[in-house]
Amino acid sequence: MKDQELYGQILGIETPWRVERVELDKGGLEVRVHVENKESRLPCPTCGAACGRYDTRPRRWRHLDTCQYRTILVAQVPRIECEEHGVLQVEVPWSEPGSRFTVLFEALVISWLHEASVAAVARQINLSWGATYGILERAVGRGLERRKQHLPRRLGVDETSFQKRHEYVTVVLDQQEGTVVHVADGRGRDTLDDFLESFSAKELSQVESVAMDMWPAYIGSVTAKIPGAADKIAFDKFHVAQYLGKAVDKVRREENRRLVAVGDEQLKGTKHLWLFNPENLSPERWKGFEALRTSSLKTARAWAIKELAMTLWQYRSRGWATKAWEKWYQWAIRSQLEPIRQVAKTIKRHLRGIVNAIVLGITNARSEGMNSRIQWIKYMARGYRNRDRFRTAIYFHLGGLDLYPAGVQK
Repeated sequence: MKDQELYGQILGIETPWRVERVELDKGGLEVRVHVENKESRLPCPTCGAACGRYDTRPRRWRHLDTCQYRTILVAQVPRIECEEHGVLQVEVPWSEPGSRFTVLFEALVISWLHEASVAAVARQINLSWGATYGILERAVGRGLERRKQHLPRRLGVDETSFQKRHEYVTVVLDQQEGTVVHVADGRGRDTLDDFLESFSAKELSQVESVAMDMWPAYIGSVTAKIPGAADKIAFDKFHVAQYLGKAVDKVRREENRRLVAVGDEQLKGTKHLWLFNPENLSPERWKGFEALRTSSLKTARAWAIKELAMTLWQYRSRGWATKAWEKWYQWAIRSQLEPIRQVAKTIKRHLRGIVNAIVLGITNARSEGMNSRIQWIKYMARGYRNRDRFRTAIYFHLGGLDLYPAGVQK
C-alpha cells in the first residue's frame, strides 16, 4: 500500500479531498501529510450552495503522532465566493473551524485533560500551555452549545473561594445528576437572580428543593424568584455541621488558653479529634478519645451538643423533626457556651429550612463531594489568577458536558 493510500485511510480522507504526498523529515522528527482538493466548485460553508473558487490559503494542523514522529497535515484550503455570503473558507472534514489541530488530536488532548493539569498535558505532548488550554476552552464552548438549557428540579447552590483573598464564585448544582449547571462570579444576590431570571415562571414553579448554606443573599434570591420557596429551601447537614464544628473549635481554643495558663495541656493538639466525624475515627483513636469526650471540660460539652445535632437527621415527620430540634435548641441555648449559643440562635432562625432538608431527604453528599472536586481542580492548576479560566475548568470537569468534536467516538 502506498503512503498516500495508507494515510488517506488512517485520516479518513474522502473525495473531493485526497492525500497528494507524504514527507518524512527525520531530522525534525516530523511527518508531513499534504492534502489537496482540486474541485472547481465547492459548497458554501454557510448555505451549502455550490460556488466557484476564489483562491486558496495555506493551513497546517497537528495530528496524532506516527510512532515517534509528530504528524502534520498540510493543505492549500480553498476559499469560495458565494453570491449571498461573500468570500469564505471552505470547511475541512478533519478539523473544526478555527482550530490548528485535527479532531482526533483534540479528542486525545481532551481525554488527557480529564486526568492531569493543562501544564502537565502540554509538557507531555510538546505543546504550549496556551494551545492546550485553547483545546479545553473550545471543548467547553462546544459542550455548552450542545447542552439543552433546563432548570433542575433539585438545585444545590454553593460558594467556593476563587483565591486566598475573599473572592468567590457561585456554583449551581443539579443535585440529582451531580453536575454543575451554572458558575458565576461573586456570591451576591444578583449573581443568583440573573441565573433564575433566565427561566420561565412555569420552570421556576417546578423546582422541588434548593439546598444551600444560610447565606442571606442566596436565601433572598430564591425566596423572591421561586414560588413556595419557604418549603423548598433546605439547609443540609453538611453546612449545619460546619457551623457547629467552628463553634466547638472556638470553645476549645478559649478553654485551651485558660488551661495552658495554669499549666494544664490536656487540650493541646486535640483540635482534629473534636472535629472528626466519629465514624471516621479508628477504634484505637476513639478509645483514646474517651477520657476527653466524657470529661467535664466545656469543650466536651460543646462536642456532645454538636454530636446530638448530627443525630437529628433521621426523622421523616416534619412535626417530630421540629420537636427534636426545639428540644436540642433548649439544651444549646442554656449551655453557657457562647459560640454554641450563637450557632443555636442561627439554627433557630433557619429551622424551617433544616426541617425541609430532613423531610425532603436532602443530603450533603453531592455538595460536599462537588466542593472537594472544585478544590482539587484549583489545586491541580496551582490556583487560578483568571476567574474565567477557573469557571471554564469547573465546567470542563464537572459540567457533564459533551466535550468531544462531532463524529469522535469517546
